[in-house]
Amino acid sequence: MLKTAFVFPGQGSQSVGMAKSFYDSFDTAKKAFDEASTAMSLDMAKLCFEGPEELLNRTEYTQPALLAASIATLRVLNEKTSFRAACFAGHSLGEYTALVASGALDFKEAIRLVHLRGIFMQESVPAGVGKMCAIIGLGLADVQTICDSASIDSAQVVPANINSPEQIVISGASAAVDIAAGMAKDRGAKMVVPLQVSAPSHSPLMENAALRLGKELDKITINDPSIPVYSNVEAEPVTQKGMIKELLCRQLTSPVRWVDIVRKMKADGAGTIIEVGPGKVLTGLIKRIDKEINTLNLKEAADLEKALGAL
Repeated sequence: MLKTAFVFPGQGSQSVGMAKSFYDSFDTAKKAFDEASTAMSLDMAKLCFEGPEELLNRTEYTQPALLAASIATLRVLNEKTSFRAACFAGHSLGEYTALVASGALDFKEAIRLVHLRGIFMQESVPAGVGKMCAIIGLGLADVQTICDSASIDSAQVVPANINSPEQIVISGASAAVDIAAGMAKDRGAKMVVPLQVSAPSHSPLMENAALRLGKELDKITINDPSIPVYSNVEAEPVTQKGMIKELLCRQLTSPVRWVDIVRKMKADGAGTIIEVGPGKVLTGLIKRIDKEINTLNLKEAADLEKALGAL
């Protein structure tokens, strides 16, 4: 029998109003937002449902807000069915949601942790020094060659998010990213899209953020995951707590191997993947990676009945 995996979204999936339909309909969701508010000393329901958008899109608030919205959604799903996924994965920030879902991280501690993660990422690089850009229509080998050619010791650019076979985000020093973007156009990329982000995630410029994050991870309790979590760094299931700190630190400077994660989950028996949380970004990417995988997404309370029927 084919297995079912749950995946959790990362930055870029946030929007004002996310998870409000769950909050309005289920006490379980309200409790999750209350816990997040206590951890943050901030009304997280108000932030998610009312914004303002400018505040919600600030990295240090986007990360705990998405974590809270996704866990609220998951808790409602878990309340309505005894079914449990065979494995979890999350895109970048979403890996923290997956670790909370698996019991490896405490929810309140994770809320505080990802808030600090956002601050560390922002403070690692002065404004304008780093940049990210999506390249659409070229494969990873071509993008890697371009990044290697555009990089010098003092200004590097690397593949950061391997989202689908032909959608790869590059990240790094602004000058190197600009050179790589021009080379991608010359090589025949269908689109080259600068991303409106304030920190060059998953690049060597995040080294200082990774060091600071490691010190915070030393302060919290990490448990063995009760359900395997596929890591962004290695695209392999993590079942023991020993590697989690290292993988979360390496994640900041390493690419998100989303294509490999999806393919590995399928190879390990996952025939259905449900995106739990705001947006439909991962659902779309999974379809571009492998059309044979059944997908569902649970972002509104109205989606619940369909998800329960599938489970």
